[in-house]
Amino acid sequence: MHWTIKIDYALRGAIAMAIHGRPRATVDIDTLILAESLDRVLKIAERLGYTIRGLDLEFNQILIRRVSKIDPETRFMLTLDMILVTDAIRDVWETRTKARLEGGRLSVVSKEGLITLKTISGRPQDLADISALKEDEDATS
Repeated sequence: MHWTIKIDYALRGAIAMAIHGRPRATVDIDTLILAESLDRVLKIAERLGYTIRGLDLEFNQILIRRVSKIDPETRFMLTLDMILVTDAIRDVWETRTKARLEGGRLSVVSKEGLITLKTISGRPQDLADISALKEDEDATS
């Protein structure tokens, strides 16, 4: 029997950067999900081999849940990072958009939402990503 489970999500991180015209290579998948979807996402991830549970992270009212797996071919650790939607980032969630990638349709945070998330994080790579995204805006203005 085949089951279809609908889970609202928005991709963020390197995949969102690529969709917004600034590709960057990483070995993780970054998502934004509703808190009530977490248990279902974790069950699906487990079926896909994501059985290594990472520490729960919290900073600046951002809640992150992490699961990983070891790729049997490359021996790389692949990680699924899930930011739970909170009031602090509700506007990022509400401005997500649909994008086409390799023949499919994906939900992705908007460019503005991506900049918001990267501003909250504030890591050096995030600040560089913000500069790149804003360069694109300046070029089209």
